[in-house]
Amino acid sequence: MVPAAWMPRAAMRRVHLHWTAGAYNANGLDQNAYHLLIDGTPKLVRGKWPISANVTCPRGAYAAHTLNANTGAIGISICCMGGPGVTMANHGKYPMKREQWEMAVQAIAELCRFYSIPVTDKTVLTHAEVQPNLGIRQNGKWDIATLSFDRSFDTARKVGDRLRREVAARL
Repeated sequence: MVPAAWMPRAAMRRVHLHWTAGAYNANGLDQNAYHLLIDGTPKLVRGKWPISANVTCPRGAYAAHTLNANTGAIGISICCMGGPGVTMANHGKYPMKREQWEMAVQAIAELCRFYSIPVTDKTVLTHAEVQPNLGIRQNGKWDIATLSFDRSFDTARKVGDRLRREVAARL
């Protein structure tokens, strides 16, 4: 699923899963911030920066997906959760689709396999887990702390644990 040309040889240590807080399509701002995106169809979309740009994060020339935590980290984002009034209870006009989640899980499994990233709560995580799991302040980011298609997953920890279980099952 992830084209080989999109996975250059590089020393990567983590994968961070996000949502764009936008519509179901990847726009230029999204492509600048993430290495891979999953649109609403779902289809994998390539970001502007190669994964290898985040080995050292040269000034202004890398995917700046996570505040102070981009070095060695691959950013993948699901195009969803945009529109006015989006909250934990109201997922708005563009809620995350199960098919998008499943594609993200598969892509992360492929990235972990290719880059030899172990599946732990410090190496495969959602943006909402970066602050509690890595101790790096994130200014209130709550992606992904709820799943639109399964509301029983309603905390960052529950979503992250599900992500890691599903990724590990595909390895």
